[in-house]
Amino acid sequence: MTTTAVRVSEDLVKKAKIYSKIDKRSVTGQIEYWATIGKCAEENPDLTYSMIKDILVGLSELEQGEFSEYDFG
Repeated sequence: MTTTAVRVSEDLVKKAKIYSKIDKRSVTGQIEYWATIGKCAEENPDLTYSMIKDILVGLSELEQGEFSEYDFG
C-alpha cells in the first residue's frame, strides 16, 4: 500500500485524536474510517449509520474467512 500526504484541518486532527483513543485506532486510521463511512453514506443515502457499520463489519468478517450460511428457517 502506498501512502500519500494529504492536508487536513487541525480541527479534524484534534477530533480524530480523541476518537482514535476511544476506538483504539491511529489518527490516520480514524480519519480513514470516517472517510469510508462518509463514502458509503453518500453512495447509499437510505442507509443509517448503524446499517453501514454492520455492513462494513460483515465485509471485514468475510475477508477474515469468518462466515456461515444464513438459515431462513
